[in-house]
Amino acid sequence: MAAILIVEDEEKIARFVELELQHEGYETGKATDGLSGLSLAESGKYDLMILDIMLPGINGLEVLRRLRKTSDMPVILLTARDAVMDKVSGLEMGADDYMTKPFAIEELLARIRVALRKSAKQKDRAAETVLSCKGVELRPDAHEVTVCGEKVELTIREFTLLQTLLEHKNIVLSRDTLIDQVWGYDYYVETNIVDVYIRYLRHKIDDRFQIHLISTVRGIGYVIKED
Repeated sequence: MAAILIVEDEEKIARFVELELQHEGYETGKATDGLSGLSLAESGKYDLMILDIMLPGINGLEVLRRLRKTSDMPVILLTARDAVMDKVSGLEMGADDYMTKPFAIEELLARIRVALRKSAKQKDRAAETVLSCKGVELRPDAHEVTVCGEKVELTIREFTLLQTLLEHKNIVLSRDTLIDQVWGYDYYVETNIVDVYIRYLRHKIDDRFQIHLISTVRGIGYVIKED
């Protein structure tokens, strides 16, 4: 079974979640502050992290920001009922899902299963061959993108968005499809989040290297076309 890291400073909540996870057969680890949680998350011992936002030391959003520089481990955020901006910030920074306190343990377990399945599929995709078009090469296994041999640094979301478009060359993907493929949940803000990340990719690739990689199909979505 998968190993799950619980980063939560409220001992009763952490212990309750830990016992339920162990009952389901998962291995568990715990941390009660942000720095300790980040250290454990970066150890490579865990398959998923349940991360509270309000933590001593550094908060959960900062833990997530630092983790996403080196790891795409699935992260489920725990947030306060009225913390809408925390949810938005967390999801845009690379969280896979969120739960609002108080939460039903059955729902948390279901979301964990979904996140782990998604992660397993992404690892399968990473074993595939190099994806390329117009001088752009994306290596899923190395999490690396080069353009004309020059390495380009992308965030987790940018990388996954580019990978999705390259995997579906010559197929127009709608914004809703891209949200489902890249973010992996029913993203509750406006679909222009896709437009924002397309602009990021165009700035880093199209504009920088003077190529036309990503095309807009008005009223539908985006496509990468082979010449």
